[in-house]
Amino acid sequence: MKAVVFAYHDMGITGLNAVLRAGFNIQAIFTHDDNPAENCWFASVKDWGAERDIPTYRPESVNSPEWVLKIRGLEPDVIFSFYYRNLLNDEILQIPAAGAFNLHGSLLPAYRGRVPVNWVLVNGETETGVTLHYMVKRADAGDIVSQRRVSIEFEDTAHSLFKKLLQAADSLLEETLPMIIAGQTPRIKQDLGKGSYFGRRRPEDGRIDWQWPAIRIYNLIRAVTEPYPGAFCYSPDGQKLIIWWAVPDRIEKQQGVVKPGTIINESDKVLVKAADGWLQLADIAITERRLTGESIINCFKTGDVLI
Repeated sequence: MKAVVFAYHDMGITGLNAVLRAGFNIQAIFTHDDNPAENCWFASVKDWGAERDIPTYRPESVNSPEWVLKIRGLEPDVIFSFYYRNLLNDEILQIPAAGAFNLHGSLLPAYRGRVPVNWVLVNGETETGVTLHYMVKRADAGDIVSQRRVSIEFEDTAHSLFKKLLQAADSLLEETLPMIIAGQTPRIKQDLGKGSYFGRRRPEDGRIDWQWPAIRIYNLIRAVTEPYPGAFCYSPDGQKLIIWWAVPDRIEKQQGVVKPGTIINESDKVLVKAADGWLQLADIAITERRLTGESIINCFKTGDVLI
């Protein structure tokens, strides 16, 4: 069965490996040029294709007439999209007789849209997963083929959760791709009224508001810590402070009324007041200096206020 694959990121590599392993004949791969402004910590789909002598293209707009014509000429039986960042138009989706399928990093219809691995942590979810679904014009709205559930642990970051999703995706594809080859692909209609949609996150969305509850701040920190840009606030003298890691402190301090953002330096740890508790700073960066342990203790004094 001939396939054209749209792929990017580590999930793109996972999908490509599964498609090749299942016996599909990959006619071409479409991917993206890396953004020089982005921390590209993931593997290269372009390199994966080159290593296997599979034609690999990186058009700015795959929906333009010349690329639609190119894809039609490849006569794919099926199209796959694994973390490709652009929507495919209806002309492309109608080309393969067996269908066009997208792998999405959530349990659809929940968390349709962008960066679900970050959003589920921001929102304090305890479960997510991956979904293979038919592609339609509307993003992440097509019939569901198969899903795998993944538990979210309290200590999970976006990176550790993403690794779990890679494993879940590999397992899902191992089971589901033979069904597509056999022409026995399941179809479960989505109830979009019971789902949710989230857009792209911007760097400014990582700003901490110390008037939030401690758990909300913690969830933001773990959602955008490395390799993402990090949650941030500002020091008393206005320097940007990136908080790579901080954890809720379960011991309520008897300090009376304390303004959110206020620091207590206990000589062995530094705590910051949130709306309903405290967070212990464990790993931060300020003026391009990375600080942990005693370095953090030496950086702040009791009564300092983060803003």
